[in-house]
Amino acid sequence: MCGIIGYIGSKNATPIVLEGLKKLEYRGYDSAGIASIDKDKMSILKCKGRIRELSNLVKKEHLTGSVGLGHTRWATHGEPSERNAHPHVSCSGKVAVVHNGIIENYASLRTLLEDEGHKFSSDTDTEIFAHLVEKFYHGNLLKAVHEALALVEGAYAFAVMCEDEPDKIVAARFGSPLVIGIGKKGEYLIASDPIAIVAHTRQVIYLADNEVVMLQTSGYRVTDRDNVEVEKEVENITWSLDKISKDGFSHYMLKEIFEQPQTIYDAMRGRLSKEKNDIRLGGLESHLKWLNKGEKKTTGLDALIKAKRIVIIACGTSWHAGLIGEYMFENVLHIPVEVEYASEARYRNFIVDKDTTVIAISQSGETADTLAAIKEAKTRGAITLGFVNTVGSSIARETHAGVYLHAGSEIGVASTKTFTSQVCILALITLLIGKKKRIIDDKRVNTITEALFNIPQQVEKILKKTNDIREIAKRYMDFNNFLYLGRGYNFPIALEGALKLKEISYIHAEGYPAAEMKHGPIALIDKNMPVVFIATDTEDQIYQKIISNIQEVKSREGQVIAIASEGNELIEKVSDAVITVPKTEDFLTPLLTVTPLQLFAYHMALLKGHDVDKPRNLAKSVTVE
Repeated sequence: MCGIIGYIGSKNATPIVLEGLKKLEYRGYDSAGIASIDKDKMSILKCKGRIRELSNLVKKEHLTGSVGLGHTRWATHGEPSERNAHPHVSCSGKVAVVHNGIIENYASLRTLLEDEGHKFSSDTDTEIFAHLVEKFYHGNLLKAVHEALALVEGAYAFAVMCEDEPDKIVAARFGSPLVIGIGKKGEYLIASDPIAIVAHTRQVIYLADNEVVMLQTSGYRVTDRDNVEVEKEVENITWSLDKISKDGFSHYMLKEIFEQPQTIYDAMRGRLSKEKNDIRLGGLESHLKWLNKGEKKTTGLDALIKAKRIVIIACGTSWHAGLIGEYMFENVLHIPVEVEYASEARYRNFIVDKDTTVIAISQSGETADTLAAIKEAKTRGAITLGFVNTVGSSIARETHAGVYLHAGSEIGVASTKTFTSQVCILALITLLIGKKKRIIDDKRVNTITEALFNIPQQVEKILKKTNDIREIAKRYMDFNNFLYLGRGYNFPIALEGALKLKEISYIHAEGYPAAEMKHGPIALIDKNMPVVFIATDTEDQIYQKIISNIQEVKSREGQVIAIASEGNELIEKVSDAVITVPKTEDFLTPLLTVTPLQLFAYHMALLKGHDVDKPRNLAKSVTVE
């Protein structure tokens, strides 16, 4: 969740580190800091607040060192404050550490170190590591880091500098992402996310769990936890910087909502063909990675087709996408599916075996609970597939096969475009398996393909209603509670719509299956409880039930906001506000009905004066438990 950036080379590290921190602010933003070594002297500046506060602080100083580390924090241990901001230093002040993760055994380590005379100046778990490195330091920083790591339990990405070895940065990872950037001759960078370094280099190395890297202007060396050298593949970043700019929009979130016609198309591009009536998902159709010797070669697609059971694991918005995937797979393909919260699956008897295919869905590809659940599933013999957005991410590397979303960088903390890309990929897989198993005939494949290619244009049509949606938000911005109801494929959209409202407007909202309203929530309904119905009429039997639910709300003076199909005059008569969406295939409706709810939440938050891109207490990528 926290952001790490480091630089070593011939340039002044400070502006490079600050620039990287601004790119990483989405990962954490309650405090920030920077460390620099110049003429064998360590300087540290840190403060509570956003990067702009740190930038103002730096302007008053003259940090000119060519080695530097920066950090933007999302608080875990210790309140947001200057004293808890990173970098943290050892007693001598000669060792500086930045960290993303949680040291689970920090309490016992702190007691051990205090008994040895170490004095602590913060409430954080991270400071433990600075003192551990100092404890083991005898003139060799790399060796001291290795010895300190041997005592640490938990998830981490560490970067360490030492005043006595001013020409080195040592970094390590386990469970939290770190990428190394290879710049011009004698220039190296390290970061939690490639977006922080892409302005300086496109050549990167992704560290794996239990790997340690030492960076010097003379080169780099990657070792494992036993200090055995590891050969690493240098990869190229292919996306451009304009993908992470606001591009004229007032917020990243709004830009990303408006990018969805393109990102949905990009999820299909090169994979779905109108002319050939064909679907290709190369990441699933190539042979699985990590097969044991003697095992018959197979593909991710084979695993899905032959699976007796599919388990989808995810968190948050990705879990909602997985729920839509469950409905698609069961309704269309007749494959039994379970959707598990990764955080729950990993801590109970997670029953999977060689006949189970496990799908991990994650925007970042670094979600700690999802990654841990995947590792557990693999130990039990399951084939694992990853549907992620971030190339080279931990889940992409850990799973046997998978599909990238191709949604581009998503900076807004509240996921929008990656959700619709996830749903699009699940629809493509449904279509592909349905065709392969002859559940869906060629004529039906053509119809669905046509509907999929129409989705981007239909989303554009919905986006043109943003001003109308803003006016509806104005009418309801002073209400404190909302209920979101949907049936069938739109029940997960009710959950997602409620989540978006909670995330960025801080208004209490709950999503329910519409039929469950009478099993409790109906007791809450009165004139002060707006109810958002996702009420498209693609499924006639379900639609009639939804109309009955609306009538029940109206009879109790409830306010009804409806997301309805175009041309539905009945909904307009029984609702207080209506946002219409074009008609499409029933299992594709979530790609359309979610868009107005994203805009509704966005405008509600904006009208209430909240920071839409950086909602309080949230971070983009949950890389710690």
